[in-house]
Amino acid sequence: MDNIRIRPLRADEIECRIGTISEKGLSLLLYKDARADMRILDETFGCFGWKRTHQSIDGNLYCTVELWDGEKQEWIAKQDVGTVSYTEKEKGQASDSFKRACVSVGIGRELYSAPFIWIPAQKCHVQRKNDKWICYDKFAVTDISYNENREMTGLTIVNQDTGEVVYSMFPKNPQKAIQNSQFNDFYRELDRTGVAMDTVLSRYGVARPEDLSPELLTKALNSLKRTKTKSA
Repeated sequence: MDNIRIRPLRADEIECRIGTISEKGLSLLLYKDARADMRILDETFGCFGWKRTHQSIDGNLYCTVELWDGEKQEWIAKQDVGTVSYTEKEKGQASDSFKRACVSVGIGRELYSAPFIWIPAQKCHVQRKNDKWICYDKFAVTDISYNENREMTGLTIVNQDTGEVVYSMFPKNPQKAIQNSQFNDFYRELDRTGVAMDTVLSRYGVARPEDLSPELLTKALNSLKRTKTKSA
């Protein structure tokens, strides 16, 4: 299991939620959802290579995610507890504990490197209601890049209501950002076509996606784009 690498989240797998809000604007927090966790677990370990269980301890709901280690021939477990949701309490705790356990596995840890994201009032519709500042705008991450330590180096967020770019963090290394952007497209094409990661890596004679040179990554991406979707 030592040679297994969990990929970072793609832009379309990251959710934006409003943190604080005032008449001057609002802050955004970045999250992942349980569907992204399940997708990455399936991609990395296979649909039969992982499992989840839930148990209540002292009134709190815990989730245990177990991964099959073929070398040791045993299950490796990671556990975490969920927080209380104000709506659908049990369902909320179950989902939250699963997402937290997946962070323990290594999925989405790169979100901890996210910068402070502030959206000025000029780029969103902040309004006063019942002595509180509110905003119903929806925001989405459209582009993201990471460095070799899985830390965010580039981030673009748009207001889905207006289509305007409301936040942009430019990478310090543009060439590396281009490659990371290609990796995001590469994983998206694998998901669309249903082509196995091992098939692509074997074709280009490398052991891990990170071992693909920029030239090989471009070739692999172009080949996938010419491949029909798995449902076609």
